[in-house]
Formats: sequence, structure tokens, C-alpha cells
Amino acid sequence: MRIKDTVKEFCYRQLFPRAGLLMVRLLSRTYRYQLVDTKNEKEAIDTHGTVIYASWHQRFFPGITFFATRKPIAIMISQSRDGEMIARLVDLLGWRSVRGSSSSGGVRALKELRALTSQGYRVGHIVDGPQGPFGVIKPGLITIAQFSSAPILPVIMSAERRWVFNSWDPFMVPKPFSRVFARFTTPILVPRRLTPDAFETLRQDVEKQINNLYIQTDNWWRSPEMIRRYFS
Repeated sequence: MRIKDTVKEFCYRQLFPRAGLLMVRLLSRTYRYQLVDTKNEKEAIDTHGTVIYASWHQRFFPGITFFATRKPIAIMISQSRDGEMIARLVDLLGWRSVRGSSSSGGVRALKELRALTSQGYRVGHIVDGPQGPFGVIKPGLITIAQFSSAPILPVIMSAERRWVFNSWDPFMVPKPFSRVFARFTTPILVPRRLTPDAFETLRQDVEKQINNLYIQTDNWWRSPEMIRRYFS
């Protein structure tokens, strides 16, 4: 292997993930999280043994270290070079990376997720990633729920103060010392078998539910009553 390739490999597997994780951890320690409706999470896990935590790509930053407290947790990651760096970050967090996507290794990854959920692993899933369109749920969320028989648990992350980046989302990072809602909403059950029309109808319904939940939770910051209720 050439020196240039060796350096690239080191950067992707070691340097970038470790530096990125250090930055995320330092910033996340300043956040003031408020967990909302955790009973939904507990009841789903008590009943089904596992859940699929569903989140927009735009909001996953404050959840990176937060969901490390929900271990054991697995996440499907593409087999691309960028996916390699993300997988390394996931491993450093103590999560379980499952490599595969709809374009490569998807069936094998789904089977691995099903085996892991039967062992008590939870699944983290970015519903519109990695490149959008923003707010559009990819079929993978419904497929994972079918394979694993796990309920979908939308987790709504909303920060009072945040930076907004010029990306396809647009991506948000809560500012230091920001207050952050982590809202566990009503679990969504997915039948094992669905016709193509029923699959698409369910996908659209889940998409609408999650979009409405983000709008609703973001609006809490405009309500003095909700602020007093959760942060007083």
C-alpha cells in the first residue's frame, strides 16, 4: 500500500472519527436535555423487547452521545468510504455498526439487524439520510421494522438555540449550553406483510406523523407555559 493510501486509511479509520467524537462529546456536555414521554420508550421495550429510534438526519447531532446511553444499540451504515468513517465513530461510541444499504449488502444487513434485535439490541435509524430529500422517509425504515418486528419510536430532538448549516437538510447543531428536548413519541407498529400499496401508504403516514411532531415540538419554544413545565 502506498504511503498516501496509508495516510488516508489512518485518517478515515482513526484520526477523523476520534477528533469528531471528541468535539461532539465536549459540546454535548454543555447541553441541558429534557426528556419527554419516556414512558412511551419503556412501554415499547417492555412489550416488544426492542425499538427502532427514528430521527431526521437534520437533528441527529444532539443524539449522537445521548443515544450512547441507550445501549446496546445498532445502526445500519453504508459500505462506502464515508460510511467507513461513520462506522468507526459508531464503534467508538460503543454502538454496533451493521454495514449495508439498499444498493449494497442490504439483505445481509437486515438479517443481522433482525438477529441483533432478538438479542435485545435497539436500532438507531436516520429516516431521510444520508442525502435526502429532507423530511422524506426512505423505505428502509419500514423494511427494518418488518424484518425485526420492532416498533418504530420517533425521537424528536429540538434545540432552543442552534446553528443552521447550508446543507441539504439544512443540518442543525445546538449551540453551547442550549436547552434540548428529547421527546419519545407514540410507537408505530408495522405489519410483517404489506402489499406494495399498503407499504407506500404506511410510509407516507409515518412521514406525515414525524414531520408534524417536529413542527409541534419546535413550537414549544414559543410557549412560556411549556418552558415552565419542563425547565422550571
